[in-house]
Amino acid sequence: MLENAQNLLSVEQQIRPEMKVNRTEVSFPVEEMDLHRFMIDGLNNFAFREFCVAPPNSSHIEYQRMPTKEKSSENNQCSKTFMHSVSLTGHQRIHTGDKPYECNQCGKTFRLRSSLVLHQRVHIREKLYECNQCGKTFSQSSSLVLHQRLHTREKHYECNQCGKTFGQSSSLVLHQRVHTGEKPYECKQCGKTFSQNANLTVHQRIHTGEKPYECKQCGKTFRQSSNLVHHQKCHTGEKPYECKQCGKTFRQSPHLAVHQTIHTGYKPYQCKQCGKVFSRKSYLAAHQKIHTGEKPYECKQCGKAFSRRSYLAAHQTIHTGYKPYQCKQCGKVFTQKSHLVVHQKIHSGEKPY
Repeated sequence: MLENAQNLLSVEQQIRPEMKVNRTEVSFPVEEMDLHRFMIDGLNNFAFREFCVAPPNSSHIEYQRMPTKEKSSENNQCSKTFMHSVSLTGHQRIHTGDKPYECNQCGKTFRLRSSLVLHQRVHIREKLYECNQCGKTFSQSSSLVLHQRLHTREKHYECNQCGKTFGQSSSLVLHQRVHTGEKPYECKQCGKTFSQNANLTVHQRIHTGEKPYECKQCGKTFRQSSNLVHHQKCHTGEKPYECKQCGKTFRQSPHLAVHQTIHTGYKPYQCKQCGKVFSRKSYLAAHQKIHTGEKPYECKQCGKAFSRRSYLAAHQTIHTGYKPYQCKQCGKVFTQKSHLVVHQKIHSGEKPY
């Protein structure tokens, strides 16, 4: 066959220029396309590539052949092109929603077999890549590379609007939605939108009641792994965040940030109705319910409603008799911390009013 092909090339070379046909002016059947391309491009430059020619709504994919120089596999739904048909097939599952690879331990499904393999390491606790600075291990080398930037403080990606830098391009993309206001992820149950898919996933657990993260010490469950991490510090007593001005320590960095406003007096959140200012956005949200009259937290035992979850929790101790706050000097117990604080002034003799 090689000899025949070389003979065809010699015939091609003998064709006069005026006899040659512009390749854009003629089409060839599939079985003739290879021969035509071979004669034009030559033996050394010819290779087979694939491109998708299926109708947009067709589930059947036909393949034809193209020369190496042309970027081949093309997706008819979004016109994205690929060098390999396998890559095209994996990409098309984004449009079809097809996830044929299922984890036999938890049932989670994936578009790509490689994604399933990476996921299964979560179950078998296989972590092959170790950080040589802190010893933390990862199941993916890419995760280790991103983690190591915490130590080096390396941040390649800069926001062109505010100058903030990030160690990951994906973090920059998410950050930029702060400026654009883009929230592409919508909850199908209540219509609430989110800038990140992870936030939507956590939100949906409100509707499903799912709390997959459990404390091994007390059995309390949480919707987010970060909430579990914060909770576990209650058992260990760990308070790694210290105020440099007064030395007070906190379990969470947001709590320290809020505390520091006592020293700085910074209150960036203002109520548009009455002008009152607050150090935390959550405080403003709770305050605004005074104006709206909203009381979303209802006691299931007596039906009384409250504007804040903490108010409901304090109220429920009337029904349960639970008094977690004890005076260290006389042993008296209280349902609310504020009641204990008032009581302790009896022992200290403090009369602030």
